Amino acid sequence: MPSTVKTPITEPIRSSPFTLPASIFLGLVSAVLLDFCFPIAGPMPPWRGFIAWVALVPLLVALLNQRAAAHPKYLRHAAITGYLCGLLWYILNCYWIYQTMLLYGNIPPFGSAGIVFLFSAVLGLYFGLFGFLLAFFRRHFGLVPAITLAPFLWVALDLAAARITSVPWDQLGYSQVDSFLIARLAPLAGVYGITWFLVLVNVQLVGVWMPGRRANIRLKAMITGCALLVFLLNAFWMQPAPAPVETTAVLLQDNLSVDEDNSWIGNVFDPQTQHSIPLWDRNMALYSNASQQTCTPYYVGMPQPGSQYMEHPDCAPSSISLIAWPEAPSAFRTADPRFFFGMAGLAQSAHSAVVAGNIARQPVTVHHRMEIGVFNAASIWEANGRFGGVYDKIHLVPFGEYVPYREVFFFAHHLTQQVGDFNRGIKRLVFSTGDTGAGVHKFGVFICYESIFADEVRHFAKSGAEVLVNISDDGWYGDTSAPWQHLNMARMRAIENRRWLLRATNSGVTAAIDPYGRVTQSAQRHVFTSLAVRFGYVQRRTFYTMFGDVFAWLCLLVVLGAIVKTYEPRWKEYQARRKAEREGPLV
Repeated sequence: MPSTVKTPITEPIRSSPFTLPASIFLGLVSAVLLDFCFPIAGPMPPWRGFIAWVALVPLLVALLNQRAAAHPKYLRHAAITGYLCGLLWYILNCYWIYQTMLLYGNIPPFGSAGIVFLFSAVLGLYFGLFGFLLAFFRRHFGLVPAITLAPFLWVALDLAAARITSVPWDQLGYSQVDSFLIARLAPLAGVYGITWFLVLVNVQLVGVWMPGRRANIRLKAMITGCALLVFLLNAFWMQPAPAPVETTAVLLQDNLSVDEDNSWIGNVFDPQTQHSIPLWDRNMALYSNASQQTCTPYYVGMPQPGSQYMEHPDCAPSSISLIAWPEAPSAFRTADPRFFFGMAGLAQSAHSAVVAGNIARQPVTVHHRMEIGVFNAASIWEANGRFGGVYDKIHLVPFGEYVPYREVFFFAHHLTQQVGDFNRGIKRLVFSTGDTGAGVHKFGVFICYESIFADEVRHFAKSGAEVLVNISDDGWYGDTSAPWQHLNMARMRAIENRRWLLRATNSGVTAAIDPYGRVTQSAQRHVFTSLAVRFGYVQRRTFYTMFGDVFAWLCLLVVLGAIVKTYEPRWKEYQARRKAEREGPLV
């Protein structure tokens, strides 16, 4: 019985410009364009988000071109092209890892560069797999089905990056955090929905100009593209109305250096009393006083040149509903009575709920044995001073808060000496503010790196949190792209859940983010300050809040179904052969 399996195209390509070096070059061009879709060394101008609509075009041309597809080693070349694109993109996008390892990990320059390369080499495999599978679909189904499957494939691999290697850093959809119309997809499908749409537009632009397509289709596509461009242009200036505000929060920015001793041991001279007083008492008084200021300097929007800076805002004193102290390399320990009762006193004095980053010690079971675990935590006090509980950070930073595969990465132990080798938390908790005068409300706290995990943050809102609080220590990043990338990912969490997000950081960016992802107020970076912000409580839950990454999982199912479909002819051939063997030769 003749085989029904499609045979590879083996058209000679000596005259083809799409040799492997040419394909690799196009892939590297896409890597550079993708890097411009995200913050590089400061806040990203919104117009750069437009680049995301065409950034993948060079890579997709290299992967889908008809002449490239005719090469006998098409699949291999596509995988190499995709992999090198991903390798370069991660090096460009996450270059800040080098500085973190060099300055704070005490790792020599060669070793720091090696870690960046190793990190990029591992995550670049997702791009390589994208190239391989897209070429695989192109060969088995043809150009149009491959174009149709491309957005589903990209999102499926983004989901794998979030679930397998746990580094969903700067997924393509984050580039549209300032595009208010496109960002409306986030409350439905999360950042994955935005990514899907971006890849769809990129791949359609490629498909329009592929050989063999009829002119009228191209014309319709061009008209559609022009209409889409007008739509996107409007998206950057058609902003929603200001989100309602009803109360005040104070966000402390303590600006502690991550590579200095902040144990607050010893005494210091107090010029007011002309006596020596404990350093702990002096600093706690300074922090507590700053935390009760309701008229503080702030930027309107992002803390960047050109933003309006309100150095002496004209505002009346107001009651405070929430005070947040960030994750920081401080001396704060839950077990320390000075800290515990000092924070309770602050809550009572301000008649406000208090959230404070600290180190907590609690019993844990390890290998069926009870031990005392060390946690990166946030402790909560309600407005009447009652202790509300502790949230232990669940998603720890590899090489920052623990060393994965310690036997292999033995050289990275210096990093965890700086911040501790932490245990993982196990519960996502929602806390009560207590009666602050603005009523009793619920809030959820997540710590630093956890803000990049959309499906985890949504559980706070699903469990009843009316406002989200993110405490973070971005001092490890210095003046690189990372603080701004981190901020944009936190902004997307606000959009997905349509919640105000209050962000208290050690060194910046400390800010209030409204339910549409807009930074309404922010503090100057790299200074000790507090930021009094106005915000509101939201109770309505979005589709994404309730159901999470269901869209991304559907994309994965589509891809798996397509892979299974490619084996259908072979399965039919196998079934026919078995049937012929059972029936025997015809007499």
